[in-house]
Amino acid sequence: MPEVHSEQLLAEVAALPALPGVYRYFDADGGVLYVGKARNLKKRVSSYFQKNHGGTRIGHMIGKIVRMETTVVRSEAEALLLENNLIKTLNPRYNILFRDDKSYPYLKIAGTERPAATGAAPGPSAFPRVAYYRGAVDRKHRYFGPYPSAWAVKESIQLLQKVFRLRTCEDTVFANRTRPCLLYQIKRCSGPCVNLIAPQDYQHDVDNAEAFLRGDTQQVLATLETRMMKHAENLEFEQAAELRNQMGALSKVLHQQSVETISDKDVDILAVKVHGGKACVNLAMVRGGRHLGDRPYFPSHIEDGAALQQFDSNADDDAPADASTPVEVQVLEAFIAQHYIGVPVPPALITSEPVGRELIEALSLQSGVRIAAVHNPREQRRLWLEMAQKNADIQLARLLAEEGSQQARTRALVEALDLSPDDLEGFRIECFDISHTAGESTQASCVVFHHHKMQNSEYRRYNIDGITPGDDYAAMRQVLMRRYSKLAEAGRDPPDATPPRGAGGSAGRLPDLVLVDGGKGQVSMAREVFANLGLDLTVIVGVEKGEGRKVGLEELVFADGREKVYLGRDSAALMLVAQIRDEAHRFAITGMRARRAKVRVGGSQLEDIPGIGAKKRARLLQRFGGVRGVASAGVDDIASVEGISRELAEEIYRALH
Repeated sequence: MPEVHSEQLLAEVAALPALPGVYRYFDADGGVLYVGKARNLKKRVSSYFQKNHGGTRIGHMIGKIVRMETTVVRSEAEALLLENNLIKTLNPRYNILFRDDKSYPYLKIAGTERPAATGAAPGPSAFPRVAYYRGAVDRKHRYFGPYPSAWAVKESIQLLQKVFRLRTCEDTVFANRTRPCLLYQIKRCSGPCVNLIAPQDYQHDVDNAEAFLRGDTQQVLATLETRMMKHAENLEFEQAAELRNQMGALSKVLHQQSVETISDKDVDILAVKVHGGKACVNLAMVRGGRHLGDRPYFPSHIEDGAALQQFDSNADDDAPADASTPVEVQVLEAFIAQHYIGVPVPPALITSEPVGRELIEALSLQSGVRIAAVHNPREQRRLWLEMAQKNADIQLARLLAEEGSQQARTRALVEALDLSPDDLEGFRIECFDISHTAGESTQASCVVFHHHKMQNSEYRRYNIDGITPGDDYAAMRQVLMRRYSKLAEAGRDPPDATPPRGAGGSAGRLPDLVLVDGGKGQVSMAREVFANLGLDLTVIVGVEKGEGRKVGLEELVFADGREKVYLGRDSAALMLVAQIRDEAHRFAITGMRARRAKVRVGGSQLEDIPGIGAKKRARLLQRFGGVRGVASAGVDDIASVEGISRELAEEIYRALH
């Protein structure tokens, strides 16, 4: 590994200012190696190039640096925020990385129109609906969350239906009801669609539901009791009984949730566990005083990132010579810094490890809310933290067990097929499947297994055209030609070169194994394609259904003439083959169904309208049940769909008429 850097790079390092900022290192291919922050850019960056780091992780990274970029900021807090924004967008190879998962679900109460005392009959917006929502929030509706899972949102919606009987139906359904639905019959809705509740009374329920979600449960009970007593004094016993039942349902929910003695309303509990070179951060959420559940996160690049972060910490002026930050703290701080970018931060964080004061101050600066982090909690908070720690232990143990199992399956398959890959870790499998309905909307799928797991980001779908409907062999020929023809052309230069095998079919290298879902017919077609392209036939293996098409009786068919192999019902190798084959089948079917649905509902008519993207098209089709429904809707109805302006609604109406 070369330790010599260009004079230009060293000159840039020498010219750096002694100011706070963020630096980025790049390799010869332009890939981002590392993103770091510094209170003194000159001192921090110079420390990388002034020492001989030998064969350490830091030395390996420094030897690859060919270019550097820096950004000067006003404070260390700004540097920390910028650093983690860049980490999330650039995915550097030597930083601790958490998957960018911002698609948290929310509970939405839609509708902003307040009920009027007089006037025309109220529309759907006068009776706000409660709904599951995932996406960017706006000011037109009220949002509660985020929630750790879709299940937590749906459970909360069920609670609101039981206690406050809010509607969940779409506005188009609401507007066309002539009699109450089943939810009214089972006392999960108050029937506003057919005027079985006055808008003012329904709004009381909405206000109480919002207060309940904020955690103001005692206020809700007091309000209900006051209204109940007022109805009783007016001899309106039926209405009083309804409120009494509502109070009873709410009290039951509060007892089940065990929230009556909890003062915390919005809290995040964070527990970290590191073992066996892997880590898990378990995030538990408390919103409105209710524990909503938790979610595990598994970072990558732990060892490299921890080594670089430790080096950065030791390079600070005020750091002791033997300063050593535990890996658990580094992982937890990396999670907090990356996770809360663009996500609402609750006022209290409970952590299993102490985190830096500068990090919490930076979060407070970003969110505009004073945030407190507690490391040694007491009472209820301690119970929450212990629960989160236990879940982190369980999730990490599950991950390690699954990875060990997957490695064993990979090894078993390699041995069963008598393969000899250069690197078991880089062993790559690509699997193909064809899916259609009576020849309609034929699609081929390619899924990728690499590093002992399925690589979703490398999956590909291929629309198959120009073949006889239902001809699976022609479809297989087409997808294999499209997948590997460029690879074959690259392998012919020089003419006698053998295409390299190993990792990364998308990077121009032949996979170690090509699975096709089918028997001799499909394998013969794959052999013909590979022979025409001059590729290695030994990598082709067909997965043939066994007797009666029963799972566990599959046989492997080879393109190079070897006898068929039955691995055995309990074989780890067969389990891996079946896992990959089933994933290819699932991926092909979902793509085929989406394409078929698009053709049948005429979604392409909407695609041709400027300003209509995938999300807006999906909202329109979901609201009106297809293009015919959109065409029969008026401009006002179309404009009521989220994201559709009045001008765009008029354009849609003109295009469909």
